[in-house]
Amino acid sequence: MSSGRMDSTGEEEADDSTDLALKILVAGGFGVGKTTLVGAVSEIRPLRTEEVPSKAGESVDATEGVEQKTTTTVAMDFGRITIRSGLTLYLFGTPGQDRFWFLWDELSQGALGAIVLADTRRLEDCFPAVDYFEHRRIPFVVAVNCFTGARTCAEDDVARALDLDRGTPVVLCDARDRASGKEVLIRMVEYAGRMHTARILDSVGQAPGPA
Repeated sequence: MSSGRMDSTGEEEADDSTDLALKILVAGGFGVGKTTLVGAVSEIRPLRTEEVPSKAGESVDATEGVEQKTTTTVAMDFGRITIRSGLTLYLFGTPGQDRFWFLWDELSQGALGAIVLADTRRLEDCFPAVDYFEHRRIPFVVAVNCFTGARTCAEDDVARALDLDRGTPVVLCDARDRASGKEVLIRMVEYAGRMHTARILDSVGQAPGPA
């Protein structure tokens, strides 16, 4: 069925309004705030796959520093937020434990980019996510979740500590706050857009000319 409009002559006009839906991953270590961020910004009731940690999991999951955490994501979190008219983001929170990383390849299919949440008390926990997205050339930003009692670090210090590629954005945020989370998402979309555009232009520039 056509979605165009009719002009004054009865001819159909092309509808130049295009709704754009983008897939964003939210990744990071165990207990860093991924579920909290998705829940804070989602305009729909988020889908969560949280379970109470099992006794068996205690021997394989690194819970140091987050002993108070009572539930854990075992598949994914899902939420949706409209950034502006015509631009909607679908958010997929990844599980943080090593034993669930096999799900990441499925979740990353078709993703525009990712947010890697970091906790300065356990900064090393986000190394696997950083490595994953760098190796697959998926644009990402590092969002430092400012937990109460955590030391405050400058963005440049975090970038150096994580040995990020030059230009990878680092932002401070509060995963509980909708406005703060939305700002992180906007930075992510803007950065991913620049990266994808640069890659397209680079591929065109390297293409052989006509014979």
